[in-house]
Formats: sequence, C-alpha cells, structure tokens
Amino acid sequence: MSNASTLSVRVERKAVEALDISTFELVATNGGPLPAFSAGSHVDVQLPGGITRQYSLCNDPKETHSYLIGVLRDEASRGGSRAMHDSVQEGTELLISAPKNHFPLAHEARRSLLMAGGIGVTPILCMAERLAISGADFEMHYSTRSLERTAFRQRIQDSAYASRVQFHHDDGDAAQKLDLDTLLATPQEGVHLYVCGPKGYMDAVLGTARARGWPEKQLHFEFFGAEVAASDRDASFEIKLASSGRIVMVPKDKTVAQALAEAGVEIMMSCEQGVCGTCLTRVLEGVPDHKDSYLTPEEQAANDQFTPCCSRAKTPRLVLDL
Repeated sequence: MSNASTLSVRVERKAVEALDISTFELVATNGGPLPAFSAGSHVDVQLPGGITRQYSLCNDPKETHSYLIGVLRDEASRGGSRAMHDSVQEGTELLISAPKNHFPLAHEARRSLLMAGGIGVTPILCMAERLAISGADFEMHYSTRSLERTAFRQRIQDSAYASRVQFHHDDGDAAQKLDLDTLLATPQEGVHLYVCGPKGYMDAVLGTARARGWPEKQLHFEFFGAEVAASDRDASFEIKLASSGRIVMVPKDKTVAQALAEAGVEIMMSCEQGVCGTCLTRVLEGVPDHKDSYLTPEEQAANDQFTPCCSRAKTPRLVLDL
C-alpha cells in the first residue's frame, strides 16, 4: 500500500453481529471526513504482523464520518481474521487504503438479484440499501449456516426493504432452502445478478446461472478468498520483463510474485489468492495457466493478463509488461 493512498483510522466501535462475526467502525484519526465510496467498495486493511486483507464497506455510502466492515473469524484463516478478532480492539489505530470498487452496481440494470452467502452479505447489504434508496427494483437472498450465524438480521428486518429479502439457513426446513434451479431458470434482459460469499456458494450460483444461459455481462461477483491448489501440471518456467529483457526463472514450488520479489522486482500485492485483482499484470507473449477467481472466463480466455500471485504458465515463457 503506497503512502499516497494510505489512510490512518481508529476503531471507534467493535461489536458482535453474529456467532464468529464482528463489525468494526473506523473513523479518521485526525477527526476529519473519509473519502467517499459507492456500494460494493472495499478497503485494504494493514493488520498487525504485516498482513493486508480486503474488507467490504457495509455502511451507507452517504456517510463520510466512518467506514463499517464486517469480519468473520475463520478457523482456516491465514492470520487475517484472527488478527482482526484477537488483536484489533476499540481504540486500535490501523492503516487502510482509500476505497476501491471492483464490484459496482450496474446502473443500466432494469432489476437486480442480490445473493449473499455468509459474510458475503457485507457488500450485498450496502447494495440493497443503495437500491432501496434509489427506488430500484431488486430482491435479495441471504444464505447462512444457521440463524445464529446470520449477521445484520435485525438491521435487515427493521429496514424499509425487508419484504424484498429472503433468508435461507442450512439447518432450516426444506421449504426455506435456496432453490437455485428455480431462481435462475430463465435469464432476462436487464436483470443483473450480484453474488458474494464462500467459494463453494459462489461456484454453485455462477455455475447454475451460466448453465442456464445468463450472459456474462449480467453476472457480477466478488470472491473473498479462494484456495489455490497445487497441480501435478505445475512446472518451472521463465518470466521475461518487457522493459529490460531480463529473464527470471519461476521454480515449480514458487509463485511468479515470489520469484519476482526474490529477483528484486516488486509488484503490488494484497490477497495472494487471486481474488482481489491488485497484482493483475499484462501478458504480452505466452499463455498463462489461470488459477485466479478474479477474472471472468472470457477475460481468462483472452490470455492478455493474469494474476502473478497464484497463476502460472502453460508455455515455457511469459513476457510481462513489467
């Protein structure tokens, strides 16, 4: 995170929203307003121990005095969620980025279908409130493991758009279970789908939509995390830097980003899982082996950009715009 884009904030309030989910209200340490943001925005948060993680903003975009983020304590965490829950308290000062939006609302949409799984409700909630204020047509489906793990339930039930939201719980009766085949059966022009949540949930939603013929331009999604699995196909390959012609070898057991860093070539990094797009780099020659969850299938098929934090190469060499 460069100094030019870094904001100093303090945790004004920390609250438990549901089992293993807490919210953190962030205010500027200098007492001034924070940069404006739009529904779907997130900030990069620098955590104790040097970890950087992305968290969606879930308060009203009209608010400039604070940002609100929600964090799930994940037992499979690589350190980020544990740091937020265990080390960050009211009064803790943090460095964050200015808001970024890789998951914006499509203003041309005739109707919006919002789908949230678990902690993926954070950007979806902000979208629902923005659409409600603007008088737009939408419905929201919110899936969780159980009632006790359903964050923001009271906030939603007390809202003016409560009748547009359906809750689905894994441990609930069959009548309230999410029926993707019915919900996504018939794509319609002008109806846009937004989805955020755990990878399995998102794969199910997007896979069903694509199988039913939903156009890619009407599908909007943001992954919070993804496991990048090693493959028997992984092999060593070369990276050529277009600006200098320098060659950097990428061993089988290291990522492109790691190999470049060891060679003294730094690139912007954040999630290290191929979900945020921070490290997205142009590919001038060669064919990437895409392992990210950020690019759409069409963008991956173009093979003109890739995520060096996790993706590799199908050809012996990639020439990068570095």
